Amino acid sequence: MITTDVCIVGAGPGGAGAALKLSYLGIPSLVVDKASFPRDKICGDAISGKVTTLLQRLDPNILERFRTLASNIDVWGIRFIPSSGRALELPFKLNYDKTQEDSPGYVMKRNDFDNFLVEEVRLRSNIDLRENTEISSYTRTAEGWLLKDKSGELEIRCKILLVADGAYSYFSRHIAGHTKDNAHYAAALRAYYKGVTGFHDDNFIELHFLPELNPGYFWIFPLPDGGANIGLGMRSDFIQKRRLNLNELLEQAIQNHPEIAVRFKDAKLEGKVVGYGLPLGSKRRSLSGDNYMLLGDAGHLIDPLTGEGIGNAFYSGFIAAEQIQQCLAEQRFDAEYLKAYDVRVDRVLRAEMRLSYQLQRIMRIDWLTNLITGFIANNPKIIDLLCRMYTDFDLRKQLVRPFFWLKIWWKKGRLVN
Repeated sequence: MITTDVCIVGAGPGGAGAALKLSYLGIPSLVVDKASFPRDKICGDAISGKVTTLLQRLDPNILERFRTLASNIDVWGIRFIPSSGRALELPFKLNYDKTQEDSPGYVMKRNDFDNFLVEEVRLRSNIDLRENTEISSYTRTAEGWLLKDKSGELEIRCKILLVADGAYSYFSRHIAGHTKDNAHYAAALRAYYKGVTGFHDDNFIELHFLPELNPGYFWIFPLPDGGANIGLGMRSDFIQKRRLNLNELLEQAIQNHPEIAVRFKDAKLEGKVVGYGLPLGSKRRSLSGDNYMLLGDAGHLIDPLTGEGIGNAFYSGFIAAEQIQQCLAEQRFDAEYLKAYDVRVDRVLRAEMRLSYQLQRIMRIDWLTNLITGFIANNPKIIDLLCRMYTDFDLRKQLVRPFFWLKIWWKKGRLVN
């Protein structure tokens, strides 16, 4: 029997992020995960600036250790390729200088990234990490929760439970009541390749919006040593309606798409093509209740347009840790008090995901997407504006307002500040 104030189920980015933030706040925690690290996690492997920003705030030394790893690759921007084939290249930062700056984003296999976070967890004396520990039952108690592992050898009593065990979380579905909704869920495939050609000199990640994947996209992300993370994802309700086979669509894109196939001419598949589910954040759900909070994929916090989950999971872990600090100070763990966590996630992450959902709906109109991206690609001023939108959410909200585009169109790109 272990008694602890804080128990975290899941040691991925959400759980590890929460544990590290709690540790730096001086709050001990118990972290359990059913796997032994390092372990693979099916993912696109793109790590956004949210992660690096939070690591810098937590401890610049951790960020420095991350940036010196040979297993990650610098990413300086993103390529959007609509069905027209006219690529739109957007750097994450205007006028960046690779010789003087650190990159805003990275790509790194989850096997390596999650293990890096777990190694940082191991360095903290006030974090008790238990691997190979699968929780099989959750029972409410007067003080909080009683957890039992699958082997029957471990019981954990805690005042506050952080659920960070991913997209297939038992707690999320069967206790918190987050049932799967195909209109707010996506299916995806991931494969690792060697020998893919045609990458941007500054390792821009690529999103190819193919008509047969609408709403969704085919991605190509560069990895170190000539590797690449390849995959595609699409909303589950459209897959079901059209009776699509994602494996066939992936193979068709790699073998037959004019711009893509030539880049895979001499490429070799490493391992197998694997599939996974993405619980999207386009539908508002409760993230907390009496003595618990849901983090990352378990809370359906994946961006509905880009599919990004790592940054949102990591951020939710930090928010949950700061909420726990308040809970312990007030000795309050009830559902009403924990609504503050939902409110902050809504303000910091959910607003961004709502905007992404609006953009996803707009991009389903193929001709409009081609028209807008073609117009932007010919207008450096618009590209500069869009680059600023990465860090200015209020500016980004203009993207879904027709008047914004009409003004730009009629002014022929001469933006007024």
